[in-house]
Amino acid sequence: MNPAAFAVLNLDALQHNLTIVRQQAPNAKIMAVIKGNGYGHGLLRVAEALTNVDAFAVARVDEGMRLRKAGINNKIVVLEGFTSEQELNALLAYRLDVLIHSFAQLDILSKRHERKQMGAWLKIDTGMNRLGFKPIDFPSVYQQLKHSTIIKKPIRFMTHLANADDLNDVMTIKQIALFKETLANIPGERSIANSAGILGWPDALTDWVRPGVMLYGISPFPGRTGAEHGLKPIMEFHSRLIAVKSVNSGETVGYAGSWRCQQATTLGVVAVGYGDGYPRHATIGTPVLVNGQRVPLIGRVSMDMITVDLAEQPNAKPGDPVTLWGKNLPVEEIAEHCNTIPYTLVCGITQRVKQIDSAWLV
Repeated sequence: MNPAAFAVLNLDALQHNLTIVRQQAPNAKIMAVIKGNGYGHGLLRVAEALTNVDAFAVARVDEGMRLRKAGINNKIVVLEGFTSEQELNALLAYRLDVLIHSFAQLDILSKRHERKQMGAWLKIDTGMNRLGFKPIDFPSVYQQLKHSTIIKKPIRFMTHLANADDLNDVMTIKQIALFKETLANIPGERSIANSAGILGWPDALTDWVRPGVMLYGISPFPGRTGAEHGLKPIMEFHSRLIAVKSVNSGETVGYAGSWRCQQATTLGVVAVGYGDGYPRHATIGTPVLVNGQRVPLIGRVSMDMITVDLAEQPNAKPGDPVTLWGKNLPVEEIAEHCNTIPYTLVCGITQRVKQIDSAWLV
């Protein structure tokens, strides 16, 4: 039975996008960011397609554990670090590197003196004001970690850029400068650049880069698409028409009658909704492809269905293919219509949506 809503994943494009990363940062090691279930593309699926990177970054300990249990042997960095002895034990047991970003973590580490060690990244807060130590606290924190028996040496260092997706924002320049100033004459590898840093801020290219959304073929910059950077999108999101019907002038469509027909037309009902991850806040007029041709969304998005105006597709019929985003309809464009970022769309695909490797369709 054909699935109603389904996603097609072109996993071969991951290697193409990785090549773009290498071209932008030829002297850097690559830490592929695959948190959030591989940005919605499948944690293990993405990791297995990118085993030639130097390391993977995940957000949480359980993500790293899952990778190890699946046989992934690359270095794995847990970006949220740990908050308990239990998580610290798991980091050690599963050979996971850790981000050190809080005094609470230092307190836990100070009580541990075993010989088993883990790699560590010291997070410096240069302006994001989320995780990390302020530069003024760096000297004392660094000394504590240097004397910790559980921390493998040399220690590495990381910061995160808050506004790198705005190429005119001076904060990024200040963050890069502060990071480098804080670490002057300190040995150890550094990492600054995320996807936006890799593509737009050459001064952010240090020993390691951390590509995330660009690996999935998506631009980190508002108003641009991955194709403009030479990237290939990994995910296409599809469904099909399940009904076609006529509506008269003056009739309304959907919950709360949010769309009123101005003249008689034909509408199509598509088997996809917010229960599949299609954004409920998609605005009227958001483009959808029916038989490869653009038609506008009308009415509210419901849990299982959306409606589209088929005035330009008078011969459309139930069963015809629908593309929510994909070829000729970039996910970045859909995100703009939804007043959100494309990350939320690809990460929001739900479990009932079957994900299909494009290689299976050949």
